[in-house]
Amino acid sequence: MSLNSIFQYFVPKDKKFFPLFEQAGSNLIEMAKLLKESVHTTDLQLRKDNSKVLEDLEHKGDNLTHQIHLELGKNFITPFDREDIHALASSLDDVADFIHGASNRMELYKVTETSEAMKEISSLILEATEHVAKALFELKDLKNIRNITDSCVRINSVENKADYIFDKAVAELFEYEKDAINLIKNKEVLSAMEDATDKCEDVANVLESILVKNA
Repeated sequence: MSLNSIFQYFVPKDKKFFPLFEQAGSNLIEMAKLLKESVHTTDLQLRKDNSKVLEDLEHKGDNLTHQIHLELGKNFITPFDREDIHALASSLDDVADFIHGASNRMELYKVTETSEAMKEISSLILEATEHVAKALFELKDLKNIRNITDSCVRINSVENKADYIFDKAVAELFEYEKDAINLIKNKEVLSAMEDATDKCEDVANVLESILVKNA
């Protein structure tokens, strides 16, 4: 019996890890939606309220990561390699951390006016998390490898777009922003947002590693 056959034999019985990963993916989408709303709104109270909700969702993500790690300790049989489960959980947690971090920096640094680059990257973060969630949903059935691969390719494309927008925005800040404090504030927020897309790409890399091992 091939390793893939063994894998397929156990996957349908798993009721621990896949639901947790799917919850983590849905949680990231909710966080990304709130960040996008905050970046696009001029209502500072709404932005403050969203920041509080984002903090709660970030804690929810931490709890999901903790549950996944607990299940790793309790279960001898896992749907795929233990190190990949750990890496996937950690990379999802990183995405949540940086989405929350971007919102938190906007509040801490009192960034009242968001730039066009922030709006564009916030939209890309949402797009990336949607692809992450889709791939996680498909993970429980590796017969749909093409769907997972397609999501990973799209995540990488989104990350490349975010990199370009970030680099261009920072270059323009250094060229045109004369207020050093505003420059630092904007760069810090942009950096956290761009890091969120980087972490989505890390998720894609782990998923691709899982596909290679179980193809």
